[in-house]
Amino acid sequence: MVLVTGGTGLVGSHLLLQLAKQEENIRALIRKSSSMRNVKLLFEKEADLFERIEWMEGDILDVSSLTDAMQGIEKVYHCAAMISFVPKDRVKMLEINRNGTANVINLCLEMGVKKLCYASSVAAINRINESELITESTAWEENAGNSNYAVSKQAAEREVWRGIAEGLKAVMVNPGIIIGPGSWNSGSGKLFSSVWEGLKFYSEGMSGFVSADDVARAMIALMESEIDAERFIVVSENLTYREVLFQIADSLGKKRPSLKANKFLSEAAWRLAALASVFSGKTPLITRETAASGLCKVKYSNEKIRKATGMEFEKIQPVIEHTASVFLKQHQPVRR
Repeated sequence: MVLVTGGTGLVGSHLLLQLAKQEENIRALIRKSSSMRNVKLLFEKEADLFERIEWMEGDILDVSSLTDAMQGIEKVYHCAAMISFVPKDRVKMLEINRNGTANVINLCLEMGVKKLCYASSVAAINRINESELITESTAWEENAGNSNYAVSKQAAEREVWRGIAEGLKAVMVNPGIIIGPGSWNSGSGKLFSSVWEGLKFYSEGMSGFVSADDVARAMIALMESEIDAERFIVVSENLTYREVLFQIADSLGKKRPSLKANKFLSEAAWRLAALASVFSGKTPLITRETAASGLCKVKYSNEKIRKATGMEFEKIQPVIEHTASVFLKQHQPVRR
C-alpha cells in the first residue's frame, strides 16, 4: 500500500488520480481542517477511482496520527507542505515543512518503508547567477535573497538526506511553478484568479513551469525505478511571467496585464498589496518576496529527469488553456 501526504493539494490530488488509474492500494492523509472539494472536482468524471482511496484523518505534525496512517505502508509520497511568501507565516511554514518532513522520515525508518518520494521545489536550489542554467548540482548558499519558503524547503530536503544516510531509500523532485486545476486561492491558482479579477502588472522575469500531471508522472516513474538518493528538477519550459500571464488572460477572455513591473513599480505594488490586505483580510498576491522573484530571470535544466525516466513534458500553453477552462466552468454561472 502507498501513502500520500498532502493529498488535497495541487500535486497530491493529481498524484492520487494517476495512482488510482494504476489500481494501487492507496491511503491519503487529510487534515481535519482540509476540504476534499478540489480533489472531488478533479475526480469528477472518474468518481469510481475516487472510491479506491482510503482517506485517513491526520497531520504530519501529529506523530500519533501519522503513525496510524503509516501502518502497512510500503511507499510514501510526501507532498504535504505549506507555501507562503507572507512574512508572518515564516515560523509556521518552517515547522510544517521541516519538522513535518522530519516526522515522516523518522517513521519511514522506524516502520521499514521501502521507498519515499519527496515533493520539494526549485526554490530549494539557489539562483546564484542568472546567466547560468540551474541544475541539480547547483550549490545552495545562504543569502538574503532566499525566501522563507525556499529556506523551509531546503531544510526539509536536509531531513530527507539525513534519512537516506540512515538507510532510507528515497528520491526528491524539484518542480518549477506548477500549473493545473486546484485551489484558486493559493499557488499558481492565484495567478488565474488574479488575472480574472483584473491584474494590471506583469514582469519580464523568467522561471520554470510544469504541469501538475507531469510532476505526478515524474514522481511515479522515479518510485517505480531503482533510482535512489537523487534529486531531479521537474520543469517543462522556462518562460517569462509576461508570457504566462498573457496566455492566462487570453485563455480566460480577459484583458492582458498592461503595466510592466520594473523594480520601482514592483516595490510600490507589494506595498500597496500589503496595505490592501490589511483591510480585505485576504493574502496578497504580491509580497516583497514574490516581487523580487518576479524580476529574476532564471532558467532550469530538465535534462537529468528526461534521461533518467525517458519522459517528455507537456507544453505549458495547452496546460494553461485546460486549467483556464476548468476555472471558467467553476466561476461562470450556468446558462439556461
